[in-house]
Amino acid sequence: MSRLMLGRTLERICKAVLLLCLVHFLIMMILYFDVYSQRFDIFSRFNNGRGVNSSRGPHHYYNFSSGRPNTTFASYLATADHLLPSTKPEANHTPPTPKPLPPCPEVPPGLVGRLLIEFSSQITLERVQRENPNVTEGGKYTPPDCRPKQKVAIIIPFRHRDNHLKYWLHYLHPVLRRQKIEYGIYIINQLGEETFNRAKLLNVGYTEALKDAEYDCFIFSDVDLIPMDDRNLYHCYDQPRHFAIAMDKFGFRLPYAGYFGGVSGLSRKQFLKINGFPNEYWGWGGEDDDIYNRITLNGMKVSRPDVRIGRYRMIKHERDKHNEPNPQRFSKIQNTKNTMRKDGISSLMYRVVSVKKYPLYTNISVEIGKPPPRPFKG
Repeated sequence: MSRLMLGRTLERICKAVLLLCLVHFLIMMILYFDVYSQRFDIFSRFNNGRGVNSSRGPHHYYNFSSGRPNTTFASYLATADHLLPSTKPEANHTPPTPKPLPPCPEVPPGLVGRLLIEFSSQITLERVQRENPNVTEGGKYTPPDCRPKQKVAIIIPFRHRDNHLKYWLHYLHPVLRRQKIEYGIYIINQLGEETFNRAKLLNVGYTEALKDAEYDCFIFSDVDLIPMDDRNLYHCYDQPRHFAIAMDKFGFRLPYAGYFGGVSGLSRKQFLKINGFPNEYWGWGGEDDDIYNRITLNGMKVSRPDVRIGRYRMIKHERDKHNEPNPQRFSKIQNTKNTMRKDGISSLMYRVVSVKKYPLYTNISVEIGKPPPRPFKG
């Protein structure tokens, strides 16, 4: 009888323990699902909160009940802290402003000095383009590592000189890049077969280049002249600059003191001070002497590089058709003082036919008219 009583007692104890375990399990499940739902609710509200207008004021995403065990939420917050929206203002993710480039040095360190210039090799524009990958459309270049003081337009009067142009581009693009020059190259092509007018084409180049960019320096170069030293820096100076002072065709010496031909440079202010170049020199010769007179008559002086640096090679060629010597050039030179105010950039007339930007240069084809009839000699 005592054993039967003992067995029933143990059975009741076991049922009580089992019931207690079941109650404990149910409580744990309730707490588990409650915490899970809170965690999901926080996550969804966090996501929704990121898209709301911040002007609505603070949002209280958490409502902690005092009846829940503090340890449960403390442990939850420890594991879900990365989901809490920060009360701090978001950091400014604007990329930092790049440091300004330093000014380009007066004497660029990459210059090599005396150059070997030859015209026997065949040159193609494709080759020149491969050799100068940083030159952009229209023949423009800006140094990537420094800030140039000037923006230079290089202007070339042109007609039927395609082979010469290839050599000029082949040699000058690398030279100008080593000189840390910001530049653009403009080929001013005279259409038709009327008498050539170099100075008028240079006036056109000045005008058209300024329509393309804000240049403050202008280098005027014949297409058949190549510098033999890259220390002959192609930028503007305090006085008008004559670069080509020692050509091979003159025995590498200046032919006469007032010579200003071949390659020259003027700032925008200097160019306007002399009213640009004369428009009435049709044919070969005289216009460069007229320009020299304009410079001196306006109180300026011509500056030149050292004769050892200002050396040039000329591409040999026959004289162009319709560019015969101008028989009126000597009388015109004598009258510069009387003509320079009315004949120049202020009286320029021409018509642009086309503007084409190629990888290595900008070509501007123009019609500039024809010379007036020569006076009849009786």
